[in-house]
Parts: sequence; C-alpha cells; structure tokens
Amino acid sequence: MEINRREFLAKGGLGLAGGTVGLLSACTEEKKQLETPYINFNKLFEWKMVTTWPPNFPVVGEGCVMMAKWVETMSGGRLKIKVYGGGELVPSLEVFDAVSSGAVEIGHGASYYWAGKVPAAQFFAAVPFGMNAQQMNAWIISSGSIALWEELYEPFRLLPMIAGNTGVQMAGWFNRELNTMDDLKGLKMRIPGLGGKVLSEAGGTSVLQAGGEIYTNLERGVIDAAEWIGPYHDYLMGFQRVAKHYYYPGWHEPGSVLEQMVNKDKFEALPTDLKEIVRAGASKLNEWMLAEFDAKNSLYLKKLREEEGTDIRKLPDVILRELKKISDVMLGDMAQGDPIIKKVYDSFTAFRDQIKPWSDISERAFYNDVLGQ
Repeated sequence: MEINRREFLAKGGLGLAGGTVGLLSACTEEKKQLETPYINFNKLFEWKMVTTWPPNFPVVGEGCVMMAKWVETMSGGRLKIKVYGGGELVPSLEVFDAVSSGAVEIGHGASYYWAGKVPAAQFFAAVPFGMNAQQMNAWIISSGSIALWEELYEPFRLLPMIAGNTGVQMAGWFNRELNTMDDLKGLKMRIPGLGGKVLSEAGGTSVLQAGGEIYTNLERGVIDAAEWIGPYHDYLMGFQRVAKHYYYPGWHEPGSVLEQMVNKDKFEALPTDLKEIVRAGASKLNEWMLAEFDAKNSLYLKKLREEEGTDIRKLPDVILRELKKISDVMLGDMAQGDPIIKKVYDSFTAFRDQIKPWSDISERAFYNDVLGQ
C-alpha cells in the first residue's frame, strides 16, 4: 500500500515533535476506547509443558523454564506452567500428539519433528539454503505467514507460536573428510527435516534421533555424522571427543525457528489477558534465545579451536553447489506434488525473493564490504 508524503507526516513522520503530538493524540483516543477487562484473581490455571529437549537443556530447555517463570510473573501467579523435558512425561518426539490430544496444554520443539504428520510445517522450522533468523522472523511475524502456520495446525487443534531461533547452525560433525559428493554416499547422518531429505537425495541416509541419543550413536558408529546446533551446545555435548571433523556452514538450517504450540481449546479457555501473556512469553523467548545462542557460540567456538584443537573446516564449494541444486529440485517437486505444501512454498519463496535485494545491500554488504576490509 502506498503512503504519500503528506499522510506520512500526518502520522508522526515529522520527527520527535510531530511524532509526539501524533502519539499523544493516539493515546488519548485509545484511552477513550479501552475497556478495563474483568480479572478474577481467584481463578488460577496450572498447565503442563512438554518439550523435545532433555531436561534443563542449555538455552532451549532452560529457555522454556524461563518462559514459564515470565508467564507466572506477568500473570501475577494466575497461570503457572510446569516444564517437563523430553522423556520425563512423554517421549521427545511425541510432544505434538500430547499437546494435540489435550493431555498437556503446551509444548516446545521444532516443526520438522512432525514432518510425518504435517509435511508443510517443515518450512516453518528450517529450509536448506533458505532464510536466516532475521529473515524468518520477518516472514513469519510481519508478512502474515503465521496465518498459514495456524492453518496447518488447525486440524490438530494446535496454535503455533514462534518461540526461539538457533541462528545459522554448523554443518555438523563427521568421521570422514568431505571433498566431493561421492563422500556423502552411504553416509549415515543424524539430520532431521528437509536437510535430511537433501542428504538422502545425495546418496546418504538421514537418521532422526533426539538430542540425548546423538553422542552414544556417534561413539558406537551407529551413525557416521551428526548435526546439532552450534559450538556452544556441541562443546557441552562432547562431540569433539567422538568425531574428527567439524564442518560449516549450516546449509541445511540457516535460521532454525523453534515453536511453542498450545492446545487451542485450552488456550481459548483462558481469559483475554492471559492469552496475551502466553503470546508475550513466546515472543520474549524468541528474542532471548537467538541472542543467547549468538553470545555463547562466539565464546565456545574459541574454546573448540584453542582448547580442544578441533579440526574446523568449510564445506567445499563443489559440495555446497551440488547440494543447493538437489535442494532446489526437491523443494520444487514437493510443492508440485502437494497443494498445501505449494501454498506454503510459494509464500516462502516469494518473501525470500522479496527480501534478498534489501539483504544484499544491507546485511551482506556490511559483512563483506565493511567487516571484510
């Protein structure tokens, strides 16, 4: 929608003075229309949250515990959420079903874990060679695509909310060198979602495993490689002790969105203010988690290099080029074969194409032309 200069200035675009007048006017008008909601302080709600993460797992698990505390504080104790790690109440990969059935009220995980139930939902987690965290936030929050996500989950009586992001991940840990595409053939790798499908198309084998199983399976040779998140988590998980090579960049997960899913019937039973508090908790978690990962990953990358002597390598360009070709074809085929996937895929690609020119002269130019000097 086009806004002309006169309208823009009338909305407060004159700067501090003009903006203040417009803001005061808007606040006065809003105050006239605002009705104070009735709050029953004697009505308390106790919810259970199940997660795909091990109990109290750094950042992702502890973030869920923090979110529960934020909600309790903001609600004045009227809504309390008890958080359970994967396996404490339900198995990690059964979170979706537990919340959908109403056995628990809320869950936290990543939508690619439910690919077998909702294939199109994977686009709301991570797309190979797709968008980074900042762009995914823009697509989901500000382009209206959250409505598509909600549409996907409606048959399951679930309400999805964006509630975390890992940022660009590492490509993973490997017990063999990667020089050509032939090195991916026969490779058994823990890698979920659409990235796992790309690996399979390239001749490898994608294995879906919960985080708590990865170390043992790498150590015993059940898998040849594994991706998890980045330096902070990977260091704490001890992968540097059971794998030889640590590759980057995370082509498969350039900006992995994590989700907070709420049983829709339970959500609708909440008073209006508590509904907004649940949404606010998810939003705060989304902001905190990305910041925490960036801060911690920068510290632990140094530890891996200097203390552990980890062999950190960039994936060869020839492999990245071929994986992107495979990914483009695979995603296109998925879209052509399923009208629901096509609807989400078209929204994703349209926004990616829309934001790329701006990213090229802002983020990319800054990193390459300013910091790269």
